[in-house]
Amino acid sequence: MSSDLIFTLGGIGLCGLGLFGFIYHRHLLRRLIAFNLLGSGTFLILVGFAQQGRGETDPIPQALVLTGIVVAVAATALALLLIRRWFQLKNTTQLPEDDRL
Repeated sequence: MSSDLIFTLGGIGLCGLGLFGFIYHRHLLRRLIAFNLLGSGTFLILVGFAQQGRGETDPIPQALVLTGIVVAVAATALALLLIRRWFQLKNTTQLPEDDRL
């Protein structure tokens, strides 16, 4: 099994776990962690696709992943501030139940 296939399958697994956690949990911090897991899986899939069978790597997807990591860190910091503000206003970190269904 080649390394590009391992990266791609690992990324698909992380995306699946992140999507499940994002849908299943109502706690905002757990949703943020699941969303970051989903993003990490996406980065792994891109790295897996960047591998070319001849031992060379394509630098464009690697640059996209590096840029994505920087943006993900900034977005996580912003989300943590928003979660903290939500907690100060509502005194809970749970999302309200959706009764429209």
